[in-house]
Amino acid sequence: MKRRILLISITILSYSSVRAEPPAVPPAPNGIEFPADYPNWRVISVSHRVDHHSLRAILGNDIAVEAARKGQTNPWPDGAVLGKVVWKETEKPTWKTAIVPDQFIHAEFMFRDSKKWAANGTGWGWARWVGNEQKPYGQDAGFSQECIGCHTPVKDNNWVFTSPAVFPGAVE
Repeated sequence: MKRRILLISITILSYSSVRAEPPAVPPAPNGIEFPADYPNWRVISVSHRVDHHSLRAILGNDIAVEAARKGQTNPWPDGAVLGKVVWKETEKPTWKTAIVPDQFIHAEFMFRDSKKWAANGTGWGWARWVGNEQKPYGQDAGFSQECIGCHTPVKDNNWVFTSPAVFPGAVE
């Protein structure tokens, strides 16, 4: 009996050492940490970029979701974090009229803090991680100027392209 318990204990210890945590994702070049819990965030909206042939799920942390549901998004409140998860599009083999996610492209995030990022003129911190390995995007902290340049057409919408989707019957 003791031998059986010992074997079970060794097996459990061996299994737990094999199931080690995945390596940490490095921060973006501007120091923003990867929000590892983003897969648990709720959906704010979706988009389909026909020019890039990509599908996007726009997610938010609790602060962002609450603001979206209440229509308090111009400006978004400090502490809101928006995440955009992007995949290449593909035709679903079993349903030819359906476009579905294919290869993962990147996850990008906007962090709202009107004081911390006041100097960049947007009140947002920007970060992106590319590919399944989640490699930080950009060579240095200046990469966020690319983000600001792209988002300039929506500066009057608090620098955000996303239009929150309406969820009938949603209660916050």
